[in-house]
Formats: sequence, structure tokens, C-alpha cells
Amino acid sequence: MGKNKPTDTGKKTTVGGQALIEGVMMKGVSVGAMAVRQKDGGIYTEEWEIKEKKWYNKAPIIRGCFNFVQTLKEGYTCMNKSVEVSGVGEEEQSKLDKWLDEHVSEKGAEAIAGVLSFLMIAALMAVFFFVPSWLFGLIEGAAGESVAPWKSAFEGVLKLVLFVAYMAIVAQMKMMKRVYEYHGAEHKTIACYEAGKELTVENVKPMCRFHPRCGTSFIIITLLVSILVYSLVPINPAAWWAIENKALAALLRVLLKLPLLPVVVGISYELIRLAGRYSNPVTKFFSAPGLWMQRLTTREPDASQIECAIAAVLPCLPKDGEDDNW
Repeated sequence: MGKNKPTDTGKKTTVGGQALIEGVMMKGVSVGAMAVRQKDGGIYTEEWEIKEKKWYNKAPIIRGCFNFVQTLKEGYTCMNKSVEVSGVGEEEQSKLDKWLDEHVSEKGAEAIAGVLSFLMIAALMAVFFFVPSWLFGLIEGAAGESVAPWKSAFEGVLKLVLFVAYMAIVAQMKMMKRVYEYHGAEHKTIACYEAGKELTVENVKPMCRFHPRCGTSFIIITLLVSILVYSLVPINPAAWWAIENKALAALLRVLLKLPLLPVVVGISYELIRLAGRYSNPVTKFFSAPGLWMQRLTTREPDASQIECAIAAVLPCLPKDGEDDNW
């Protein structure tokens, strides 16, 4: 078992990545790479050049949203590629997939899959954003305006509860357990590199599987920052326009909060950068909830998974003259 607490290894690198289906994706200063375990036991690797950052990828606060969207896009592309390369998609093919293959053209199947994916994401977003606001509307209707100042805090806390519950449920899925093991391998490999040790399975395995610069930590910090921001900028369409319909008021509240979302993401991005760069009581304090959540989103990897993580990170390490320090 690895250590259960991240340690200050000295070096703070910008190299990072994400877990894939049976593999890991990593990004360095100028090179990105992915490594996926194939059905025959071999490791498929792919590298690509990372374009030079534009001004909006560097400007504080502003860079948060742009880098976040870009990361999601790259992660989605690599995840789809890993499904194809690993062959897991063939083994886990659902009855709907089989029916589509037999009765619908390839383009038609892709269109249907896209619509279903959109509806699933829309449903999740509705639950995550709409339900907390709607529930508080019901509470406010029963308790009166005296509870209004607690609206943002209630919504934020309920979002945290929903997120933790969702991640706990997902963590029980067989495929996700494997993904979380690769997630642990990714973190351990980065920790080994930051510790200045040779990247071998033996050196990586004892490292900590928790890292302050993790996407899980970013989500938790974003939720916490949103509580603060939305508390400072109260949005209450029900009171502004005397809307009695709780569902409509909740929907309008969600829509009116969207323009502030880039600010929330931007602040959260700067905080996660600070957490990755410095180790002091302040950064440890706001990193703690995210590190705790990583107990759900990471698992101890085996040697073969660590091999994939090492294969993914090696091409991404700094070349001559490059600087990957924060």
C-alpha cells in the first residue's frame, strides 16, 4: 500500500494527466501522450505536439475557463481512443449497442448515441443545478423569507452531497474501479517524478496516490468557491419579479447564475494552481476536501497499470531547455 498523505517532494511540475479506460494520458510542456493496455497485453502509445499557449491560456482568472474546456475536450478524445484501443468497448457492449449495429447505419447509430449522451448529461446537470434551487424554494415557501440568506449555502452544500453520493455510487462499478486504479497510477507516477526518483515500478508503487493538483480536487474547490461567490452576489428572481411558481423561479435562478460561472471556475483554477505549487497551512486547508475525495476516485494500482502510467509520462518530460516548473 502507498502512503496515505501527499508529501512535499520539492519539485512542483506542470506535468499532469488523467486516467483512461485501461490506460493513462499525460501532458507535458510541449508533448502529450497516452498509453493504453491492449487485449494482447501490449501497451499502445501515442504522442502529439502541444501547441504554444495563447494569451488567454496564460492570463490569471481568464485562463481557468479556457484551460478547463480544452482539458475536457482532450480528455474526451483520449477516453474514446482508449475504449477503441483496449477493446473494452467490445466486451462491455450493451444490448442497445448490438441492436443499433444490426438495424441502424453507422452514421445513424452515432447520431442516436450522441442524442442519448446529451440527454444523459442534461439530466445530470438538471439534478445537480436545478434540484438544489427548487428544493430551497419549497423550504422558503414553508419557512418564509427568514431563510433566504442561507439559499446559496444550502444549494452549495446540497451540490457537494450530490456529487459525493454520485462519485460513491460510480466507484462501485467494475469498469470505474479499473479507471480509478489507473488514476492512482497516474498520481503515483507524477509523485515519483517530483521526488526526483527513476521512473520504475518499484519506485512508483510506494508513492502517495493523492495529489493536490487533481481534477477531483478542482471540482470540490469549484463547488466551495461557488458557495462564496453566489453568497456575495445574491440572485433571487422569485423576489425580484414576484414569481410564485417554485420550479420556474429555480430555473431562472440557475440561468441567471450562469454568467458568474466563468468567474467561479477562474478563481478555482488559480487556487488549484496554488495548491500544486505551494505546500503551507493555507493551501493544505483548502486542498483537504479534494484530497479526501480522492479516496473515492483513486485506488491502489498494480504493476501493469503503473507501467502504463510510466509509458505515458516519459515522452512528456521536459526536453533540453524546457522548464516544467510551476
